Amino acid sequence: MDFPQLKIGDLVAKIPIIQGGMGVGISLSGLASAVAKEGGIGVIAAAMIGMGEPDIGSNYREANTRALARELRKAREVTDGILGVNIMVALTNFSDLVKTSIKEGADIIFAGAGLPLDLPSYIKDGAKTKLVPIISSARAASIICKKWLSKFDYLPDAFVVEGPKAGGHLGFKPEQIDDPEFSLEKTVPEVIEAVREFEAKAGRPIPVIAAGGVYDGADIHKYLQMGAAGVQMGTRFVATHECDADIKFKESYVNATEKDIQIIKSPVGLPGRAVSGPFLDDVTSGLKKPFKCPFHCISSCDYTKSPYCIALALVNAKKGQLKHGFAFAGANAYRVNAIISVKELIESLRQGYIAAASAA
Repeated sequence: MDFPQLKIGDLVAKIPIIQGGMGVGISLSGLASAVAKEGGIGVIAAAMIGMGEPDIGSNYREANTRALARELRKAREVTDGILGVNIMVALTNFSDLVKTSIKEGADIIFAGAGLPLDLPSYIKDGAKTKLVPIISSARAASIICKKWLSKFDYLPDAFVVEGPKAGGHLGFKPEQIDDPEFSLEKTVPEVIEAVREFEAKAGRPIPVIAAGGVYDGADIHKYLQMGAAGVQMGTRFVATHECDADIKFKESYVNATEKDIQIIKSPVGLPGRAVSGPFLDDVTSGLKKPFKCPFHCISSCDYTKSPYCIALALVNAKKGQLKHGFAFAGANAYRVNAIISVKELIESLRQGYIAAASAA
């Protein structure tokens, strides 16, 4: 039994896999186009995408929109597959990035790190971009559906449900991360149930996609059996040749042990999951990394009270300068033992899925 397709409105992905958007330059056109070519949904992350622009410090908003447009065009030049953009609601330039994504013809916008309550207001003039919120609870799904329906007569084209085993910033309180009540296995069925009444109102399916700690083909089979339409995976795609990060960033996953994957308190006020290293050791021991913020990229960040700039730390890590930054990673990053191609990864996931389906 091979992979089923993933349908989001009139978009049909050949395989039920979305490559998660990983910000500050980890998933750009290189990775996203490679995944799209293989029949999955490739995702460019918009957060600090303009970090390589010469005017990023003095012209933050325009530098980011310019870089996003360029990356979308570069990806589109090499694939006619499905391309999405991940945009954090908490970004101060959220509106600019949404407008640019729609203008450049992105197939899907994935919006998390906050509730994207006004996202449908950007869909005008027959734009075909699909809108997919990233949420962590059935309650959030219901709130978004009710708000969108009453204000815009629009319902989400799908939902990504992200559990507490994800990498990067997490939509959970620290005490919830290991609590079974908040596990992805519990939340996916709850969200499927919550969107059922809205599917009837929409007269179409609202696919639910499982994310956060999805590692292998057996995991994909497990969540599809629960009723998920597909999965979103980030960590596995970091350890690919096509990932846009420096080789040292990728090797930090390969070399990590289970103890190296830790929960940190981010300067923006959220818990996050990352690979430990000298930079985080310094922060944990109370050393501050002085900086003057040229960006104010996250609305909740007060740089005058932050021990370090997370944007600069992540930029450094993306470039392989891990003494001056750190790599975000999912809970299973320590299981990664090699850097392979996107094609090899997807074939491995397919074989694992087929084996799990045969054994079921």
